[in-house]
Formats: sequence, C-alpha cells, structure tokens
Amino acid sequence: MCGGEGSRFEGDVEKPLFPVDGVPMVDRVCDALGASRVDEVYAAVSPNAPSTRTRLAERPDVTAIETPGEGYVADLGVAIEATGGGPVLTVAADLPLLAAGPVDRALDAALSADGTVRSLSVVVPVALKEQLGVSVDTEMDGLAPTGLNVVGPEAEDETHVNFDARLAVNVNRAGDAAVAEALAGEVDSRES
Repeated sequence: MCGGEGSRFEGDVEKPLFPVDGVPMVDRVCDALGASRVDEVYAAVSPNAPSTRTRLAERPDVTAIETPGEGYVADLGVAIEATGGGPVLTVAADLPLLAAGPVDRALDAALSADGTVRSLSVVVPVALKEQLGVSVDTEMDGLAPTGLNVVGPEAEDETHVNFDARLAVNVNRAGDAAVAEALAGEVDSRES
C-alpha cells in the first residue's frame, strides 16, 4: 500500500519515496517482499502519489495497481479485487525496516493446520514502539498495528503479536524517520 497522502509526514518528497539509509522506503519494502516467499508483488498506488507510481513503473518485479486514493480501506479493497481476491499479504510502504523473515513468519502464522489461510493482523506491543522512540497512532489494549497483514477468505481477523523491532518502526513523522535511519544499518545486516 503506497498511495496515501502522508498527511502526518513532514517530508519534502512523497512519503513512500522518503529515503532511509539512502533507499526509498517503498523500494526497501518491495525488496523485502521479493526476498520472501511471496509469489508476486503488487503496489497499490493512487493519484495522491504520482512520483511513487512512476518509480514503481521502473521495477520489473512489481506490478502497480491504480486505486482511487479514497483511503486505506477503500484502496485495499480495490487492490485485493485486482489481484483476484485473496488470500493476500498486505504491507504499508512506511515500514522501511521490513525483511523477508518477518514476512515469512506472518505467512506461517496465517496458515491453518488444514492448509487454509486465516486473516491475520500483525501487531507489536506499544511498549516496544515507545522504547524505540517511534510514534503510536493506533492502540488496542497495549498493542499497535504494524501495517503487515494477511487477508484471507474469512472476515474474522486474528491478532498475531510480534516483538520484532523491524515491524515496530512505521515512518509517519520526522522523528520516526530518524529512528528508522539510525536502525537501518543494524537491521539490514540481520536480514531475516
């Protein structure tokens, strides 16, 4: 998901194109997905992020899906429909420390014993975000969404608590970007 306006973000470039350790966040996320077990990578773009759409058109490993830019939920629905339904793994472009390992573990957690895929929201403890010094925009019983989810055929969603700092750093504000920049080299060397 990389078509939002980034209204909380104070950067001078479109939020998905903001560089962390010299690499635009959207490229960092696409690279992590490409290194994971995900079969295909689609990018939900919108009129709100035209430069991001242009950037992704240069990537042969990513298929862009044009969404109306009417909000996360509406754009997600358009993107899921364009990919042929579900199940799909979704991730926000503002998760620049993402790596293949956490993606694959989310896929594993969504897989039922009978082989079906459950809907899953990956969350981290708010305390972890606070310890790292990043913003908390949404909180549910001491947990915060990461922007990494699995959308399966069932409407009911399970919550998967993760303690990986790479999933706790969503870049929504300038302070978040500073934390991501400081941690990027450290987590890049960790890989999975």
